[in-house]
Amino acid sequence: MTKLTRRLMLIGGGLTVAGLGADAALQLRKGPYDAALARMGRPLPVAPGMADLVRYATLAANGHNTQPWLFSAGEGGVTVRPDFSRRTPVVDPDDHHLFASLGCAAENLSIAARARGMGGEVEASAPDAGLHVDLTPGTEEPQPLLTAIPERQSTRGLYDGSKLGTEEAGRLVRAAAAHGVEALYLDAPERIEEVLALVIEGNTRQVNDPAFVTELKAWLRFNPVQAAQRGDGLFAGSSGNPSLPGWLGPRLFDLVFTADAENGKCAEQLRSSAGLVVLVAPEDNPRGWVAAGRACQRVMLQATLDGLKCAFLNQAVEVPAMRAELRRLLGLGERRPNLVLRVGRGPALPKSLRRPVAEVLQG
Repeated sequence: MTKLTRRLMLIGGGLTVAGLGADAALQLRKGPYDAALARMGRPLPVAPGMADLVRYATLAANGHNTQPWLFSAGEGGVTVRPDFSRRTPVVDPDDHHLFASLGCAAENLSIAARARGMGGEVEASAPDAGLHVDLTPGTEEPQPLLTAIPERQSTRGLYDGSKLGTEEAGRLVRAAAAHGVEALYLDAPERIEEVLALVIEGNTRQVNDPAFVTELKAWLRFNPVQAAQRGDGLFAGSSGNPSLPGWLGPRLFDLVFTADAENGKCAEQLRSSAGLVVLVAPEDNPRGWVAAGRACQRVMLQATLDGLKCAFLNQAVEVPAMRAELRRLLGLGERRPNLVLRVGRGPALPKSLRRPVAEVLQG
């Protein structure tokens, strides 16, 4: 979520060419990656078991693809609990993105449950203890967003620059409103440039922070073999980068990951987008952050259903000084801008993977 996102193109120019031989060799070993992808994307059965529902929950957006959740089955439902061992304390010191990630997972689970005749209500009054999702028998409800769950991804490439129609943008705004979260849709060029300036300043501060770089690097997966072995993290292919051997990727990353290079990519990506969605929850606490995550997941699923791509661009909400500037720019008063998504039309990219259900489902 950078988290809810780090959008980087690790290798540029001549370094890309240098990596192509390694990329070709690693593609021959994609079997485990492809198998994991097939496991993740299986359709939800008509009569799903607990493992099926949890698998759909884990397909949710989450920061750095750390998957900071654990699931425990109980009487009448399942609890989605925070896994604080998967925190990213540099980029997310107050665990905002972690709780938003839990909200994203709970929203997927709620949609899947309702579509299969279960209650699906989410109890989120004490997020530190977990979010309880009701799975008692109920009335089957049509859930158009269900089909988008296995298709959704954070697509961190370039889009085609075409604008959204009024109704397309309206559907994204209405999707967030389902959980009391305001979605501000921005597509005026001058407003985009104002937000971009904050993104670039936030990005510069992050890239120049050695602790941030170390944390980010720990979650990078440089080839499909690494991605399949770990089942988490930011897969290089998801940003359109070539596969690199595990020993080479970190070394090249150290050479090319600079503020100037990353700022140029942020600018190019944002200017290729149709617009931005800024999500603003009514409360600035874990309950509000969970609501922002649930709203975010619905926005991304609606975008997927409409044939759109989206990706996080959260630097302007992750750095406190930039977040304050964004709040002022958007006239939010004391409300916190939670998450920023860029939206548009573009090609699909390879997906980051998820851990097997057995690793996250307890009891």
